Amino acid sequence: MLPVLPSALQVRQAAERIRAHAVRTPLVRSDTLSTFLGGDVWLKCECDQVTGSFKFRGATNVLALMTPEQRARGVVTSSAGNHGAGIAAAAHALGVACTVYVPSVAPAAKRDRITAMGAQVDSSAPHYDAAEALARAHAARANATFVSPCTGIDLMAGQGTVALEILEDLPAVRTIITNVGGGGLCGGMGGFINDAAPAVTLIGAQSDRTDAMARSLTANAPADDAHEPTICDGLAGLVDGEMLAQGHASLKRIAISTERAIRDAIAYIWIEEGIQVEGAGAAGIAALLSGTAGAIEFPCAVVLSGGNIDQTVHADVLRGG
Repeated sequence: MLPVLPSALQVRQAAERIRAHAVRTPLVRSDTLSTFLGGDVWLKCECDQVTGSFKFRGATNVLALMTPEQRARGVVTSSAGNHGAGIAAAAHALGVACTVYVPSVAPAAKRDRITAMGAQVDSSAPHYDAAEALARAHAARANATFVSPCTGIDLMAGQGTVALEILEDLPAVRTIITNVGGGGLCGGMGGFINDAAPAVTLIGAQSDRTDAMARSLTANAPADDAHEPTICDGLAGLVDGEMLAQGHASLKRIAISTERAIRDAIAYIWIEEGIQVEGAGAAGIAALLSGTAGAIEFPCAVVLSGGNIDQTVHADVLRGG
């Protein structure tokens, strides 16, 4: 049987492979959260990553492992925005043709990052799942490589370098909270943790409008996405059998917060920490502030997965909208 998650060795190899391209993002202690919760809380600032999101890590690892023949045929992907920007940036660096399908509701900040890297963008799909269907069909027609934003050992190994860096910078960490969409980030992090630090608890975080993984784990079956409007566009989309297996193998539990709580978390991080994050990136903080994460063993690290939020949306959140 093929492994569900990457091994710690594969994550370490990915770290070496992407070292010259990806940023080693800071892990900073939050004095306010630590005081509020009564234990050390640290923030892994993936909003400072290239293209403003952790997605660049996995994208770079995938394209670096492609053969010259695969690169010559080009890559196609679907994305809520951040994965597309990561693939586009990696493709630009390697001289690979790239087409990205995004939903029509994708934030302009994310679409602009993709086009700035020279990728072709199609935003005709009404939601993420439709964008993925169009991307897969395009890849099949063009004999190009489809790069999933959520699955694949090479992709997850790259994402798992987030956990590697946290453990290197904070060996005493006992709990890590990360947002969850289709399971690519938690799968990569979980693969590394399972091998290298099994005493660490990995908790997922979602909103009540992007909770497909939580519903899938509860039912032990794939789950559809209702495609409701959400501040957490990066977490939207269905969970299929492969994604479910990644969630099962990596997560101890999932915290579900309301969309209001996540908006409040975006404002909190900006006001208290001076860090701009998008909705998906604030899901872990919302889980802590609202108590939905449950009992926490400290020290605790929270992944701020990305900072690509439209400025008009960010301003509206700060006004209480």
